[in-house]
Amino acid sequence: MNWRGLVTIAAVCGMLLIGAPVGAAPPVDDVRDRLEAVPDLTVVGERPTEPGFRLFDLTYTQPVDHRHPEAGTFQQRLTLLHRDLARPTVLYTSGYNLPEKTSRTEPTQLVDGNQVSLEHRFFTPSRPDPADWNDLDIWQAATDQHRVITALRTVYQHQWITTGASKGGMTAVYHRRFYPDDVDGTVAYVAPNDVDNDQDRYDEFLAGVGTDPACRAALTAVQREALIRRGEMMAKFQAYADAEGLTFDRIIGDVDRGLEMVVLDAPFAFWQYRGQDDCAKIPATTASTDEIYRFFDETSEFRFYTDQGIEPYTPYYYQAGTQLGWPDVSDEPLADLLHHRELSQPRNLVPREIPMRFQPGVMRQVDTWVRTGGSQLMFVNGERDPWSAEPFELGPATRDSYSYLVPGGNHGSKIAGLPADQRSEAEATVRRWADVEAPTTRSAVLDVEPLERHPF
Repeated sequence: MNWRGLVTIAAVCGMLLIGAPVGAAPPVDDVRDRLEAVPDLTVVGERPTEPGFRLFDLTYTQPVDHRHPEAGTFQQRLTLLHRDLARPTVLYTSGYNLPEKTSRTEPTQLVDGNQVSLEHRFFTPSRPDPADWNDLDIWQAATDQHRVITALRTVYQHQWITTGASKGGMTAVYHRRFYPDDVDGTVAYVAPNDVDNDQDRYDEFLAGVGTDPACRAALTAVQREALIRRGEMMAKFQAYADAEGLTFDRIIGDVDRGLEMVVLDAPFAFWQYRGQDDCAKIPATTASTDEIYRFFDETSEFRFYTDQGIEPYTPYYYQAGTQLGWPDVSDEPLADLLHHRELSQPRNLVPREIPMRFQPGVMRQVDTWVRTGGSQLMFVNGERDPWSAEPFELGPATRDSYSYLVPGGNHGSKIAGLPADQRSEAEATVRRWADVEAPTTRSAVLDVEPLERHPF
């Protein structure tokens, strides 16, 4: 059969799938049959979802080390939200685990396309066994993504867009740095770019973020008050940990260190996930210990600073401490009340049996590529998001690329939050990359993105 014949079948199959009632018999030329014919791809199952879509759980066989394919393989998890074979496809990664709930990302909604969601290597269960942590780097992960896109292009033959937020946005850019021609465009949300790990802008950003200096002062004051009440705060934290079966001895060290990490990270987390509208909710220093504890739990989350909270993110902290870099926020305003210093450095958050060595210059190479060879890139940042303090910046040689700043936006900033003219421009660009017109407006449960709390 010639190429035009295959395209015709794909279009017909797509039309048959649209609007098919849940539970209806699949067409003879079923998308599942096509997926099962893809080498190294396994269809684990299919789950019920919204009418007009099909949701598949998949795994893809990846080399543990792409430079040495003979060294073994592991199974990488992904999901496929199928819309129509005749529509474009968006590949999304959070840079972490697969989200617990499948939802359509903003680019997927804009192009009314299919969506592949890919779990990042070394986040369980997509982790080789045994795990050689030297195989966790940005090139290996980019090559995972390249192989998945190449494989699924045999089924989804129209335009492809990649996207992700925060570490997922970084992951999407790294993939394009190594495989620039794999897709037709990339939308990276709130993606930090730590070009020089020794020169951070985060302190300067936090010193001026927001519209009210009193809000920033109140954050520092309640941090100090929490440490002054260390005994009471630590007792509440320990009681909570005991009730939930949470520990501190494997990674965090002890409850005292855990408490200091919660307190130290609060301003960053406040502006990352909350913002100016919540300034009035910062407790006064005269508030009860229960009120102060509740504020820190709502802002930083005590559970996160236990062994069980940190352990799932070991791959992130490993990457931060070997290639990505990390924010070094000054603890001087609290120094006289601290028992421990430099707690948030990645080496302190990765089990000691995993060796780590930072590789300076890796992010500089990515930054240079964006400025001198990048194309079809879109960066969307939030004005009040600390992670946007060190953004990717376009250069004179970057082609067909755009950078936007959402006014007042935090770490959940989207194209939808831009001023009307910028929003129209950005939406039109994404659709142009995908070679589609604006789809008919539709509302689906799949369009509600759950809040995913990650280290960033």
